[in-house]
Amino acid sequence: MISMEGFMDIIALHRQGMSMRAIARKLGVHRDTVKKHIESGVMPRYAKSARRHSILDPYRQLIDDYLAEDDYQATWLHDRLQRLGYQGSYKTLQEYVRTVKERRTRLAYSRFETEPGLQAQMDWGDFQIANPDGAATTVHLFLMVLGFSRAMYLEFVERCTLEAFLDCHQRAFAYLKGVPAEILYDNMKHVVIGRSGNKAAFNTEMLHFAHHYGFKPKACPPYSPWVKGKVERPMEHVRQRFWRGYQYTSMERLNRDALNWLATANQRRHGAHGQLIEERWRQEIPLLGRLPLTGYDTSIKVVRKVYKDCQISYNGNRYLVPHTMVGRKVLLKIKRGLIRIFDDQLLLATYQEAAGRNQLIGDKLFYEQLQRDQEQRRRKYGKSKGKATRGLTAGSLFPQVAHRPLAEYERYAQGGAPWNN
Repeated sequence: MISMEGFMDIIALHRQGMSMRAIARKLGVHRDTVKKHIESGVMPRYAKSARRHSILDPYRQLIDDYLAEDDYQATWLHDRLQRLGYQGSYKTLQEYVRTVKERRTRLAYSRFETEPGLQAQMDWGDFQIANPDGAATTVHLFLMVLGFSRAMYLEFVERCTLEAFLDCHQRAFAYLKGVPAEILYDNMKHVVIGRSGNKAAFNTEMLHFAHHYGFKPKACPPYSPWVKGKVERPMEHVRQRFWRGYQYTSMERLNRDALNWLATANQRRHGAHGQLIEERWRQEIPLLGRLPLTGYDTSIKVVRKVYKDCQISYNGNRYLVPHTMVGRKVLLKIKRGLIRIFDDQLLLATYQEAAGRNQLIGDKLFYEQLQRDQEQRRRKYGKSKGKATRGLTAGSLFPQVAHRPLAEYERYAQGGAPWNN
């Protein structure tokens, strides 16, 4: 069985026009394996394996701190750690010290020019806003640059959430008029969740997003931001040519002004290739991947089990769902403070996310449906079943529900109102 990264390689090479035989030969897998994954188009799923703990784990931070001070030898560190109770082998320590020192040694990378449509590079940048009271607020810049033409897209956001990260990608693809075959990132948490040696483990949601849009995510080697210089240098260009002296008023105005400035920035002559960016961009657009017919759902997705009282828990609050879902799992999709609750593809309920904590939010009609469900009532009044929820039908757990006027019920029938206020 192949990994998710192997699957992405197969799909990317297939989109570039390579035959199944050539893909199999390049990746070292059987041609039937390549055929199976191209025809299915479904990413492989694997159960998570438990993380193996190392005897060195309690001492890693101390070792990093020592090596940040000076270039200590592994023998010197071994003596210090033994005094602190380290019982592992010298070889284990020596291998870890070697990896830390390698991280601090910059490797030489030759400069290369990217083929049209092949690669884009993406990065975040932090920008400070001086408030009238003297305090500073930070906003974050999403920047994507096409490697061949150097055409770029930028957008400011208040927080670097996964939702904002994916939303900015979608708007970047629309602005740049296509999708590159691969996108290069540093080891940000939205992309890379871990490493095994030199191999990156990618965020599963990011892999699904990349599969939907048909590009391959690539991670830079650790501690080597210079590898993605095509986006690092434009970041400084934005700071000097747009941000310096800018008078901030609102996020909406900032992004409008940034897009207006970008239209001019993408017309300049670039120093690396010596041509107008806009001209190279026109050459690159036909070689970019097409946008899919539908966008990717960038909502935060979490799974919750429905308790016996017809409630689910999310971020310290409880939300009501139909009683038919008791004991089953539902999918929550959260975006811009709106919570949508699904049973597979069926939308069960929609709520505004509660601002505080320890609140019960719900549509009172769900409890009325429970009272009318005679089969459910008979099951709850059996010899030993339903004791935890018997009060729901008897009215003893939430007595205020049964005594509310009909005008109140009309308000709750719209959904999303806190019913226990």
